[in-house]
This record gives sequence, C-alpha cells and structure tokens, in this order.
Amino acid sequence: MLAAAEELGEELRNVQQESTQFEFNSLLTRCSDTITERIGVDYSSACDADDCC
Repeated sequence: MLAAAEELGEELRNVQQESTQFEFNSLLTRCSDTITERIGVDYSSACDADDCC
C-alpha cells in the first residue's frame, strides 16, 4: 500500500507541474473521494489536522 501511495504522490506532483491550479485541485478532490470510497477512511478529514499533509 505504501508503494502505491508513493506512486500516486509522484504522479500527482507531475500533474501539478503540468496543469492549472483548478485542474489540479479537481483531480486531488477526485483522488480523495476515491480513496475514501475504496478504503472507508475519510481521507480529506484525516488531512485536516494541522500537522498532517
């Protein structure tokens, strides 16, 4: 799972460099929604902590 997370992070960095902020934020929201749906953890809430993400 950690390898998949690292791969996703790398892909997101690449997309961020090649897209507008709006496009990137939209993609990031879709990724968070998919993570929440697949693993049952509200990923966006977990990342709302001040010392996280």
